Amino acid sequence: MDGPPGSSGRAAVFVPVLTSNRHVANAAILAGTVHAPEARLAEALGLAAAIDLHVVASGFAPLRAINPGTLIGSGKLEEIKDLVMAQKLDLVIIDYPLSPAQQRNLEKGVGAKILDRTGLILEIFGKRARTAEGRLQVELAHLVYAKSRLVKSWTHLERQRGGAGFLGGPGESQLELDKRLLQDRIDSIKLDLEKVKRTRDLHRAGRRQVPYPIVALVGYTNAGKSTLFNTLTGADVFAKDLLFATLDPTMREVKLASGRKIIVADTVGFISELPTMLIAAFRATLEEVLEADVILHVRDVASPESDAQRVDVLKVLTELGIAVDGPDCPILEVWNKADLLSSGHQAELRLRADREEGGALLVSAVTRMGLADLLAAVDERIAGADEVMTLDVDPAEGKLVAWLHQNAEVIERAMTDEGRLVLKLRIDKTRRGRLEARLEEAGVGRVKVV
Repeated sequence: MDGPPGSSGRAAVFVPVLTSNRHVANAAILAGTVHAPEARLAEALGLAAAIDLHVVASGFAPLRAINPGTLIGSGKLEEIKDLVMAQKLDLVIIDYPLSPAQQRNLEKGVGAKILDRTGLILEIFGKRARTAEGRLQVELAHLVYAKSRLVKSWTHLERQRGGAGFLGGPGESQLELDKRLLQDRIDSIKLDLEKVKRTRDLHRAGRRQVPYPIVALVGYTNAGKSTLFNTLTGADVFAKDLLFATLDPTMREVKLASGRKIIVADTVGFISELPTMLIAAFRATLEEVLEADVILHVRDVASPESDAQRVDVLKVLTELGIAVDGPDCPILEVWNKADLLSSGHQAELRLRADREEGGALLVSAVTRMGLADLLAAVDERIAGADEVMTLDVDPAEGKLVAWLHQNAEVIERAMTDEGRLVLKLRIDKTRRGRLEARLEEAGVGRVKVV
């Protein structure tokens, strides 16, 4: 593939846009959520940039109706074919989930490799995954996708670099994989992921022994989650103006102003029409979200697509089984990138945030504007589920004191003139029953609830 140094090749990007509403079902599919065509094109170009493609042409593919064989009409097909020849393109991206037959017919018709939206997202995930688990999850998602593309001799499956994908690279071998071999590999990866899941469950069980609530950052890709994570935790997670800059979960401890310690988790970004197999494949990664005491939904309020992106994120969270409204909703909206807005727009958003159901906070991860209020809101959310109590303990109860330090947050510690230990602590309601059992075991007199 030719292109500027460091690029993955020359490409063109096209976004199908249905110009007629006669086919309501097709219109709904092409619309995705409520994203404007211009925003869809900008996002598609961002996805292409995320894998270093040199995009030499882009635009829309207007459709009066969907062609079941090629998606686009014959006129647009010829136009793209001429573009491929004139610009010597290696790749044409169609920002739409193509059927296997449509992809094959398009490749034959334009004389170049075709990558649809699902394949493009998978390619990005394959490039970005860093941990062993992330690479396994990407490979699983790619193989499930590729299995549906195995028809007769049409098998472009390659790859021995971590994560699997389509674009290939220097020195990579091309493998002719049949469905049986694919299924064998899929089964093997699922077994490996089960082992990883068991390990994660053990780690999670270990974290439950430490009374540190989990606060997970979620949001549309490129909303600024990793920048916010770095600012809050002092970490150095890869944060760049790229779609899907973060794929593998990262966790750090943060101490709040109250003295409470929390674990903040940075997670993969969501996107409209996220491939179903990726939601399933990254479920283990997103389990940190399922376990979270508070979910910070980070939104890019400087983007005109912010409301549409919110719909996409809440849709994925709902699919994961998370309540997105009502009394059990753990979500707190964080309206990020306020530094890109005028002072007047900021004032308008603050009024909206005050009226937002469940609360919302206007912040800037870059300038730290509003972050103190954000952490205070997190502290208040978590504290609402805790109980604060004071115990008068006989110093001889060493095992009980050790248990309290492991299972509760000791806020204050003092000795009385009589030599007894007074502990003021905050404890999760779910651990209150275990505490009562410990107190009963110690006996009245040796421990008193003040």
